[in-house]
This record gives sequence, structure tokens and C-alpha cells, in this order.
Amino acid sequence: MQNFDSIRPFYDAEANAAIREIVDDPMLEAMMNFTFPSDTKEHWKDLMLHTHSLRDFQINFIYPGVKKVIEKSSDGLSISGFDVLEPNTAYLFISNHRDIVLDTSLLNASLYENGLVLTTSAIGDNLIKKPFLHTLSRLNRNFAIKRGVQGRALLESSLITSEYIKKSLLHENRSVWTAQKEGRTKDGNDATHRGVLKMLTLCEEGPNPFGYFEKIKLVPISISYEYDPTDILKMPELLAKSRDEKYIKSENEDFLNLLRGIMGTKKRIHIQVNGILDEEISEIAKMDINQAEKLSHLASIIDQRIWKGYKLWPSNYIAHDLLYGNEEYSGCYTAAEKSDFEKRLIEKVDTKNALMVKNFLAMYANPVNNQKKSLESQTTG
Repeated sequence: MQNFDSIRPFYDAEANAAIREIVDDPMLEAMMNFTFPSDTKEHWKDLMLHTHSLRDFQINFIYPGVKKVIEKSSDGLSISGFDVLEPNTAYLFISNHRDIVLDTSLLNASLYENGLVLTTSAIGDNLIKKPFLHTLSRLNRNFAIKRGVQGRALLESSLITSEYIKKSLLHENRSVWTAQKEGRTKDGNDATHRGVLKMLTLCEEGPNPFGYFEKIKLVPISISYEYDPTDILKMPELLAKSRDEKYIKSENEDFLNLLRGIMGTKKRIHIQVNGILDEEISEIAKMDINQAEKLSHLASIIDQRIWKGYKLWPSNYIAHDLLYGNEEYSGCYTAAEKSDFEKRLIEKVDTKNALMVKNFLAMYANPVNNQKKSLESQTTG
């Protein structure tokens, strides 16, 4: 049995002591003032000091905070497909990834409201270097993914992560959320990295690692923001990539992205559960091909589900028409919606920089292209 102390969330027995470590932190006070604006500090502190489990912390403090974020910074959250999920059942949710904290927070709020098992969720350890954020993430049932490691250290880290996920799903009946690739998708072009799927199978002993997927319930998730609250913050990395330059993050960039994601304008948000891939995995398992090819097949199926389930908003169609200089999707948005989007573009981007404009528009347009590809694949298939 691996020792998971370097990555795991707190155990319930550790929750109260961890809360006491941060209960006087100014950042926690700011969070609680936002979440409970009419409450007194003495009252929420007293409730927190009497909290002794991660679930109680999530339900009584994180969940109301997420609801307040939805109320203050969006035009509402809609969901679909959750009816295929069963209570008291653990799922591996593999999702496209747009926002550092909100993707998982919104999913867990939706799971809670539907009486379903909440997730333990992957988060890069680069995002939780501040002691307060590290403690808060562990109270919110996050497990850490080590970033910036290579060679043997990467293999060892991946194995521990794989075994932790397996333990959560099969021994603790705890759902798990992980992104389809390392880090957020900056350009809107969602793609499942085979390396993530390979990592998941490292815990499986024997000659057939792919058999791991037959033991679990894999669910692709699509999350769609009408406006990406961190769209402009993703521009420097996209520009560097387009110039084949190495991108180096500024010191507080991750933290700034985290805050902007929570409080930035999102308009409408949608989460789509794209079915359980039991039959698809069973079919792949029967194929007379090697493990790498099986993982490629599975990655392709996850992509198709995520693309098809992605809720396309007027912003996506407007960006597509602006990017390609036509009106192919003009029936999917109003003149007022186009005007609002163009205003956002002008406010956020130096419109004299053609490359920056192209990258900004592509970020919103790529989901349209991907959904078109998924529909074409469905037709030919």
C-alpha cells in the first residue's frame, strides 16, 4: 500500500485541526464575508470550529460560496445528463478544463444537489504553494498532482497518483475528477492526452493494463462558459506558443488566474454529463491491438463525447464568424449579442495585434469546429 500523505486530502479526523490552522486567516475571512455577507464573523467561526468532517466543510462553507459565485458573476448554471448517474456510486469524471477552481466546484455543487457522490479532485501542486491555499484545497478534498518533475520522479509521482485514484474509486467508493490533459485548455481546442489515460492504468498489475477501465465507471464531462473569465489572461501563453517561444509564468500568475476565474464575468455556464463509457470500453478491450492503440481509441471516444456535449453559446458562434470572416452561424446569435462580444474583444485585446485577435477568437471558435468534427464522425461512423 502506497503512502499517499504527500498528495492526499485531509482525513476527517484531521479536519478540525486543519480548520483551526486557517480560521483566523484574512483570506478565509474575505471568503466568508463574500459567502455570508449578512452573517457575523463570530457566528461562522463558531460553526467552522465545530466542523469535524470534510463533507460538512464542503456542504456548509464551500457549497454556499459556489452558489454565491454563480449568483454574483454569472447568468446561471444549467446541467444535463446527470440522470444517468446513480447514488452511492463512484465515477471517474474526465473533463475538459477551463477554470482552475470552478470546474470541479460547479460539478460538485451539481452532484450534491442531485444526491450523488462528491469527487476528490486533482489539482496541480503549483496552484497551492501558499500555505492557506494548500490547507483549503485539502479540506475541499483535492489531491495534488506534482508539476515540474521529470524522469524517475515523474514515474513515481504518476504511480502514486494512479494508486490513489484507484483506491478512491474501488475501495472508498469516492468519485474522482481529473482533467483530460495537464493544465487548462488555453485555446479552446479540447483534447484528451493519452498520457493521462496511461497514468490511470499504472496501478493495474499484469499484462493487460487497459483492464483497469473495465473495473471503473468512466464518465466524460463537458463544461462550457459563455464568457471565459480568464480569456485575456491566457493570451500571453498562446502568443508565446504561436511564436514557438518558451512561456515562463510570472510569480503570482496562477493566483491571479484563480481569483479572476472565481469573480470574472462568465454569463451562462453549462455542465453536461456525457454518459458512462461501459460498452465502449468493453468493445475496445476486445480489440486485437496493443495497449497504446487501445488508449488512443479511448482518448478519441472521450474527445467525441466532450465535443458533442459542449454547450455552444452565442459567443462561440460569433467568434467563429469573426475568425473566418463569414456569417455561417448568424442565425445562432442576435445583433445585440454580437455587439456585446465585439465590445468585450475591444476591451480585452489590442485589436492592432492581428495574432492576439486571432488567438482570442480561436479560443471561442474551436469548440464549434470540434463539435462539427464530432457530428461528422458520428455520420460517417
